[in-house]
Amino acid sequence: MGNLLKVLTCTDLEQEPNFFLDFENAQPTDAEREVWEQVDLVLKDARGVLDELQAYKGAGQEIREAIQNPSDEALQEAAWAAVVHLVGKLKKFYQFSQRLEAALHSLLGPLTSETYDDPTQHLEREQALAKQFAEILHFTLRFDELKMTNPAIQNDFSYYRRTLSRMRINNTPAEGENEVNNEMANRISLFYADATPMLKTLSDSTTKFVSENKNLPIENTTDCLSTMASVCKVMLETPEYRSRFTSEETVSFCLRVMVGVIILYDYVHPVGAFSKSSKIDMKGCIKVLRDQPPNSVEGLLNALRYTTKHLNDESTNKTIKSMLQQQ
Repeated sequence: MGNLLKVLTCTDLEQEPNFFLDFENAQPTDAEREVWEQVDLVLKDARGVLDELQAYKGAGQEIREAIQNPSDEALQEAAWAAVVHLVGKLKKFYQFSQRLEAALHSLLGPLTSETYDDPTQHLEREQALAKQFAEILHFTLRFDELKMTNPAIQNDFSYYRRTLSRMRINNTPAEGENEVNNEMANRISLFYADATPMLKTLSDSTTKFVSENKNLPIENTTDCLSTMASVCKVMLETPEYRSRFTSEETVSFCLRVMVGVIILYDYVHPVGAFSKSSKIDMKGCIKVLRDQPPNSVEGLLNALRYTTKHLNDESTNKTIKSMLQQQ
């Protein structure tokens, strides 16, 4: 992440007082430590998940050879063995999404509680948890970018299910079936069918958090999200803050976090991120994205275009729609 101090703005778009939030070096206070340690265990495994996904090559060649030579048992067995191994990885990624969902719930609890008067106080005084929240969002969008550009994932899983179904019909013992039973296969299939599965997991999880905590005003959650979006926008558009970044990694980190919280806000807020009453400066956020090298942000722009809930509402400002649709 590499930057030193970042400016976090409050949710009022007319007046944005600043305070500093250290995304790089924030350490948990005694009050944060228990939650921080739980979430840290999940985040430590996140890097490995991304590395495995990035290295995922698929079994395309083995599958093609098996389909083209249906009577060649050796090729059928080779394709099945390759796919069973890969499905084990896909199951692992899916199970990690469940751990990520639990980690998000752990963070939203303290970050939206009534302990402080507003989200700026929460994020200022619980900086280590705010940093972990940002890291979850960063991981989520990176995972989905990698998944969207790798069609082998769904191809491999489809072949696995078709072959397993055929084996059952023929009463053929299927090695690997015990690892992913039918119920698990259905859940995994639904997970990967979504264009951005990790983002959907977080969106559903945030909505679930709000519905399960009826005694907590929904604004506690949505204001936390809009405030996080503001910090990233201000850092990226202000040269004196951006100049403190020690690497380009920090830029992509902030861009992903900004887009992630916008999408979460759009799902959780009753009228979404694009309405006039939204506390997110959408025009400013889109301009920040447009100011980056195009090939570096196309995935993030697509996430806003295709995975938000309210973009196509009639109430959405036409200028915002136009800014997003420009190629």
